[in-house]
Amino acid sequence: MAAEADGPLKRLLVPILLPEKCYDQLFVQWDLLHVPCLKILLSKGLGLGIVAGSLLVKLPQVFKILGAKSAEGLSLQSVMLELVALTGTMVYSITNNFPFSSWGEALFLMLQTITICFLVMHYRGQTVKGVAFLACYGLVLLVLLSPLTPLTVVTLLQASNVPAVVVGRAATNYHNGHTGQLSAITVFLLFGG
Repeated sequence: MAAEADGPLKRLLVPILLPEKCYDQLFVQWDLLHVPCLKILLSKGLGLGIVAGSLLVKLPQVFKILGAKSAEGLSLQSVMLELVALTGTMVYSITNNFPFSSWGEALFLMLQTITICFLVMHYRGQTVKGVAFLACYGLVLLVLLSPLTPLTVVTLLQASNVPAVVVGRAATNYHNGHTGQLSAITVFLLFGG
């Protein structure tokens, strides 16, 4: 009877948060203070929490742009540099078979950043150019994820992500003298993540 009750819980936890030995340690033997298994549970739980939180990070900025019907203060180059950084992280993680909980936030941030790129172009009267950008980006992503791309290129792309984001944001804010449509909530969530 206990095995039947453990069935759905085990099917949910074992592939996502715990190896089977840790599930047995914590939920069968009730050793709730088993430190190695608690570390695994905490690490994967935090990773999935960050992934879930990343679903909302840039949405305030997207809504602010849509509400203002303007992308004033946003540098397309800065947003694209951030997109390059997110793409590098995601491609590197997928190429190295990292678990989704360690790179999933890059996927959701990338999708939101692509949306912002398109909106910047759209509100500058370049909607056709925005659609072409989306198509080209999709092709580049397919090539980067294919076996055609050498691992050294993927590694170099991933290694350049932090400098790209920092330089892009700092240069844009300095040049504009203000943050424009950059959402304070988005900045806070990015910092928290």
